[in-house]
Amino acid sequence: MTEKIKKIKQWLEKNDSRLAYITDPTNIFYLTGFKCNPHERFLGLFVFPEDEPFIVCPELEVGQARAAFAGKVIGYRDDQDPWAAVGKALDKKKQNGEKIAIEPSTLPYKNAVILSDLYESPAFISIEGLLSSMRSVKSRAELDAMKKAGEIADYAVQIGVNAIKKGRTERAIIAEIEYELAKHGYSEMAFDTMVLTGENSAAPHGYPGTRQIKEGDFVLFDLGVVVNGYCSDITRTVCYKHATDDQIKIYNTCLQANRAAIQVVRKGLRIGDLDGTARKVISEAGYGHYFTHRLGHGLGLGEHEAPSMSADNDKTLTTGMVFTIEPGIYVPDLGGVRIEDDIYLSEDGPVTLTHYSKDLQIIQ
Repeated sequence: MTEKIKKIKQWLEKNDSRLAYITDPTNIFYLTGFKCNPHERFLGLFVFPEDEPFIVCPELEVGQARAAFAGKVIGYRDDQDPWAAVGKALDKKKQNGEKIAIEPSTLPYKNAVILSDLYESPAFISIEGLLSSMRSVKSRAELDAMKKAGEIADYAVQIGVNAIKKGRTERAIIAEIEYELAKHGYSEMAFDTMVLTGENSAAPHGYPGTRQIKEGDFVLFDLGVVVNGYCSDITRTVCYKHATDDQIKIYNTCLQANRAAIQVVRKGLRIGDLDGTARKVISEAGYGHYFTHRLGHGLGLGEHEAPSMSADNDKTLTTGMVFTIEPGIYVPDLGGVRIEDDIYLSEDGPVTLTHYSKDLQIIQ
């Protein structure tokens, strides 16, 4: 039994709960090592304070599940009702009125209703806080994967920068980045790769299209790579051919905010104050209105996970966390700059996992 499953069992005992029903495929992978995208099919991990856990999954995934998970694996065919297998497996463990730990954010409503019928109106409690806190502190193996993912993300940005040419479209540069990565064995991106040029870069989550690069454009790259299930997330912004004084000021302000935030990272720091450090730099330069999102987010198996690096977050930084610091300034009709790094908080302070140059580059 893994230490992670033991923590779930201990939590269930402490909270007087007889069952944890885990449905999020990412959490199941984190707890068991079994990676599965069930699509519309049923997937569930069932954990108990005393009895052995089991997984219910599609029959076509049973082999992979048994290779990764030491507990019982129950498969079902597409012409079978998975809840019949669940009900049978739970039959001797059921006691009406029990507390059942669930993930409210991802549990399908219909599954909650069926489970309620099986247990005759159980009391549901959330286990998401525990899972988030467990996932937010990275092991050595997790950190090693994320270091490699950061290294590959650096390489991906360089591919994109090398692909910049007058008239080249955003989508064409994305295709070149992902093609070159795939040739080197890295075909899984953490999220949809983003290349935004000119005025399009002023949309923090814009949609790359057929806009062609022009002289004087900002070119913004936002991308991430998955290594052994773990994500990187980097943003860099460059200029093509030349930059105006306004563009240089925007860029240097954003860079100053990025560096100021990284410099103050330490164990016990209120997360909202970290956001405030970067936001103060940007506001004092006169661009506060154009910094429209939080400073960053947690990173790991998901490209966005706890903690949220937002101004209203009163929680504090903990050793072992990995999170992004990504201040941005987005000026309509001119363009936007975002500079994003992945940060690991070690016992000795912040360690940056992304290393592509942050000095303003004018690409010729």
